[in-house]
Amino acid sequence: MSDPALPKAVQDAIDKIEIAELQSRYMFAIDWHDAKAYGETFTEDAILSWPEGHAQGREKISESVVRTGRHREKLAEAQAPNKPAKLRHFVTNQVIRIDGDTAHAVAYWFDFNNDNQPRWPYVAAYGYYEDDLVRTAEGWRFSRRNVVNEISGTSPPENPCW
Repeated sequence: MSDPALPKAVQDAIDKIEIAELQSRYMFAIDWHDAKAYGETFTEDAILSWPEGHAQGREKISESVVRTGRHREKLAEAQAPNKPAKLRHFVTNQVIRIDGDTAHAVAYWFDFNNDNQPRWPYVAAYGYYEDDLVRTAEGWRFSRRNVVNEISGTSPPENPCW
């Protein structure tokens, strides 16, 4: 929760750190196929838009990461070399604008994958996030997350930041 005794600049800095950590928790939840942790980064009524579709509500959003994780695991098992396949997501270049108990953020994302036979890593995808966030009793949560995958062929809008 925000502390009204703190100067706005200090509170904004704390909020930005907390939002950046939320973005990172989201990435770990994807990579570890942790539906509970993934869902907890969203509000109960959140909306997730991503290349595979849309999901509304924490429960449907949680199901989406489980479905995606199972697909990737089956693909990796089919190739079955000595080392297991891993997919690791990263977030960078965060721009976060705080407005009281709401925020808007954009960030680049990319992921490394090693699902090829020799298990050498490669950049599998990249794009950006556009997020609306709200401060809740549990901390910052995504109320709307738009995932743009720039490899998928979808043309991003001009200047998504503001």
